[in-house]
Amino acid sequence: MSDTIYLAIVLAPLIGAVIAGLFGRVIGRSGAHWVTIAGVGIAAILSLVVYKHVVFDGAAVHNAALYTWLKTGGLSIEVGFLIDRLSATMMVVVTFVSWMIHIYTIGYMHDDPGYQRFFSYMSLFTFAMLMLVMSNNFMQLFFGWEGVGLVSYLLIGFWFKRETAIFANLKAFLVNRVGDFGFLLGIAAILMYFHSLDYATVFAMAPGLAATTIEIFEGREWLLMSFICICLFIGAMGKSAQVPLHVWLPDSMEGPTPISALIHAATMVTAGIFMVARMSPLYELSETALSMVLIVGAITAFFMGLVGLVQNDIKRVVAYSTLSQLGYMTVALGASAYAAAIFHLVTHAFFKALLFLGAGSVIIAMHHEQDMRRMGGLSRYLPVTWITCLVGSLALIGFPGTAGFFSKDAIIEAVHESQRFGSGFAYVAVLAGVFVTALYSFRLFFLTFHGAPRMDHHTREHLHESPKVVTVPLTVLAIPSAVLGWFLAGPMLYQGYFQDAIHVAHENDVLGEMAEGYHGTWQFLLHAFGAPVIYIAFAGVLTAWLLYLKYPHVPAQLAERFDFLYRILVNKYGFDSAYQKLFAEGARRIGEGLWRAGDITIIDDICVNGSGHVVRWCAGLLRRLQSGFLYDYAFAMIIGLLLLLGYFLPWASLLG
Repeated sequence: MSDTIYLAIVLAPLIGAVIAGLFGRVIGRSGAHWVTIAGVGIAAILSLVVYKHVVFDGAAVHNAALYTWLKTGGLSIEVGFLIDRLSATMMVVVTFVSWMIHIYTIGYMHDDPGYQRFFSYMSLFTFAMLMLVMSNNFMQLFFGWEGVGLVSYLLIGFWFKRETAIFANLKAFLVNRVGDFGFLLGIAAILMYFHSLDYATVFAMAPGLAATTIEIFEGREWLLMSFICICLFIGAMGKSAQVPLHVWLPDSMEGPTPISALIHAATMVTAGIFMVARMSPLYELSETALSMVLIVGAITAFFMGLVGLVQNDIKRVVAYSTLSQLGYMTVALGASAYAAAIFHLVTHAFFKALLFLGAGSVIIAMHHEQDMRRMGGLSRYLPVTWITCLVGSLALIGFPGTAGFFSKDAIIEAVHESQRFGSGFAYVAVLAGVFVTALYSFRLFFLTFHGAPRMDHHTREHLHESPKVVTVPLTVLAIPSAVLGWFLAGPMLYQGYFQDAIHVAHENDVLGEMAEGYHGTWQFLLHAFGAPVIYIAFAGVLTAWLLYLKYPHVPAQLAERFDFLYRILVNKYGFDSAYQKLFAEGARRIGEGLWRAGDITIIDDICVNGSGHVVRWCAGLLRRLQSGFLYDYAFAMIIGLLLLLGYFLPWASLLG
């Protein structure tokens, strides 16, 4: 397959973004959405063609440079594409989910004055993510990495007249700069030791440098691979919102709902997961880095899920759900179950986009009310939204047979099989996370769609189902959320779906060990009933029903009784306030101190004002000597003559 089709996939969304962005006023609102939807639609269709060619037709891996971007000192940096089963899968997920969100946006942003600008940004987002997943070198990866970061900044702060939106996009920008600093250090170390940024070259040389050590601090040696992988993972912690660089993701809800869905489902946050999977030949050489990945993912999966239990904003509950599910994917990466992580990324993309867009449909019906405490009983008014959100919620909790069931169950089992340091803690965390996920998911579902209506009379009178431009994408996304696992579970997890795109050392191959007991998806389903995961999830759903439908007064009593724990969760473990005091206020105070010491004291007082004072004092002294009176000058001459005589007379006597 020629490079032309790959260029068309990345350029189609870019062309749509440029036309909508620069000529939005000329082509109008309908022109803006048609050109961007067409661009992303072309990319989605061509991605499916590439997927068929790579996966079903068994085409060889395509790895070729298009042109040389920069050549200096023997280093050649090129723009090129690596098309294998991993990138082809990501291309389909990114473009298809983005396509559905673009269509949905017509209904959601119908009356927004920034309509053309929003479509331009979304299409640009898709372009940046495609450049990231299709890259064959670290420089192009970094280009796409920073591209999605830039566009997320623009989209989170899309409603720039809201102060909260400006703070949210600034937080996302700054937190990701922290992660990207580590990411850039990792790339710099690769360039320093491998003298190349090409994936194939680096991966081929990696085993030969596995035992290489570097001295970061005097007297302390690190394995080079551990340093590189940890630095790269710090970048992933920022993009994929892992503790402690997770604080930006819930605040990204300040952007319009379609972009919340795009960030959380198919772009941005999945970049870190994809990157670690792509770098599996490096990570397999560092047990230290993999243990770090495993533990950080476990902490994120469980503790961020707990925060979702106390959120009342419908979008923020789904946002904390994303944090938790990203933790599950990261845990899988740490257990060397890279295929399970990507499988969960794929299924999660569909059901998480579905849940966000479903939440957006509810928000439209509720006239932009997002507090679940003012909803209730919406199932009778929004039947399509209700049933699709039910499908999404069931997939999220891993209900037997849904897509989320196959991917999440595989991750939990893989962690259970792993012998890596931290795997015991991770297994307990992800197992407990199953209960938490079911509890907050059905808390949202019951508070929103069931129970007594709690909205005002005017809102209730005008409740109706969202238009078809909203409900059709919901329906389309609900189908893969329900059935995708039946088709992908066996191939992706146990049958070598990714081939050489993912490398796993033989001693770390937990999915390979699990494959020995795999005998088809039906057996997978039946086997799950002998494990605790399903029953823990059912317990979470039952608890949600008891607390929010049967005995709705109990949650308030529990919050009052366990006030200390409740406040910890409401305050999100104090991360926001700590960062505000330590970094935001601390940086401002340091800046003020440097400004006072540098600008005011040294530059203003000493250099500028001080030199002026010296000149003025000298001038004042000289002015006193220039009185204009003859007797003053005669007196000065006599004094001068006496001084000269006093100096020369002793010398004259010595010479005489």
